[in-house]
Amino acid sequence: MTAPARRRLAASGVLLALMPALAACAARADALAEPGLSPGFWLGLWHGFICPITFLVSLFNDHVGIYEVRNNGHLYDLGFVVGAVLVASVFHGPAHARRRRRRGE
Repeated sequence: MTAPARRRLAASGVLLALMPALAACAARADALAEPGLSPGFWLGLWHGFICPITFLVSLFNDHVGIYEVRNNGHLYDLGFVVGAVLVASVFHGPAHARRRRRRGE
């Protein structure tokens, strides 16, 4: 088998292996959610804060999702992003950069 044929075969194998992982990322509606309630900015902010923990739980529990599918639109999205950015800045923000600079890394 030639080298290009082996590369194509390897790329096909990688693609086939990634397909279940990509399919698992598909969003699905929560059938048990109450239709009258739609989360807004504050619930989006909270979901953004707890996103890292919720992600770890969702790996082991199929009934947990990191994002509310039935939200009220842009305000929920804004809250989620703000919460996620705040958590990310706490764990890997300017304080982390200063600490690395002091140690000489």
